[in-house]
Amino acid sequence: MISSEVIKKLRESTGAGMNDIKAALDEAGGDEVKAVEILRKNGQKIAAKKADRATREGLVESYIHSSGKLGVLVSIACETDFVALNEDFKKFAHEVALQIAASAPQYLTPEQVPAEVVAKEKEIYAEQLAKEGKSGEMAEKIIEGKLQKFYSEVCLLRQPYIKDDKVTIEQLLQELIGKIGENIQIKEFVRLSL
Repeated sequence: MISSEVIKKLRESTGAGMNDIKAALDEAGGDEVKAVEILRKNGQKIAAKKADRATREGLVESYIHSSGKLGVLVSIACETDFVALNEDFKKFAHEVALQIAASAPQYLTPEQVPAEVVAKEKEIYAEQLAKEGKSGEMAEKIIEGKLQKFYSEVCLLRQPYIKDDKVTIEQLLQELIGKIGENIQIKEFVRLSL
């Protein structure tokens, strides 16, 4: 029997519905950690289904650091104005603004990184590996791994969340989509600093 305290705890930490939490706990055999994993995976599936739906509403969130020398604007879109007013949506927008302020991403996704930047990174990695005497298929795999690490540093959606480095911003977004049930997209951002 699953206790109501466990369900309440998971509801507060994930924001998922009670029925979804009960189903995840049943599937996980009562293991809370596994249940959270299941809820995250379900959120990713829901996000994938909703990805093609139009996002015409949303909000622009701002963050100005207390020193006044760093500021962020981020545009986050959703399907309805009702969701744009939702506290979870607003909290997510604020967290994304803080992430941008703290981690200084240059791009939203890996697809937005210019081809010449990717080529230059690959060239640098190849030179490093050649000096170490590594080449061929092994070098290609290492270069791909280094490139993924590069993306996790410069692409907002791939960055580890500053408050929980086991989760990326993309995973947070997918969890929110799963919780709210609408397509939500980070459209653009700007980070200004003196």
